[in-house]
Amino acid sequence: MSMSEVETYIPSALEITASAVEKLKSLKVEEDNCDLKLRVYVTGGGCSGFQYGFSFEEVMAEDDTPVSRDGVTVLVDSLSYQYLAGSTVDYEQSLMGSRFLISNPNAQTTCGCGASFSI
Repeated sequence: MSMSEVETYIPSALEITASAVEKLKSLKVEEDNCDLKLRVYVTGGGCSGFQYGFSFEEVMAEDDTPVSRDGVTVLVDSLSYQYLAGSTVDYEQSLMGSRFLISNPNAQTTCGCGASFSI
């Protein structure tokens, strides 16, 4: 690359941790469904104004943004994208249980359980 060329950085909609990838891979095997995708979305509600939601889908909608890593795909719908851009999807196992969770740099405040946030 010469000095006159400008390199454009296009950030990913989401980062997916290795832990989340491994859990999604194991769910695909358990369900015997190679088309299984994790949908991450934002809805109104929760103690902080917005809350995260997760569901499993086989088909991508026309307005979805797919984010893939190591053979798994996470889907984000067009309305949720603005709230989730730059976030990280992780999978956590602890004494409290196991769950997918979001680390969102856009959130101004979050509730104690991390399931809701405000912008």
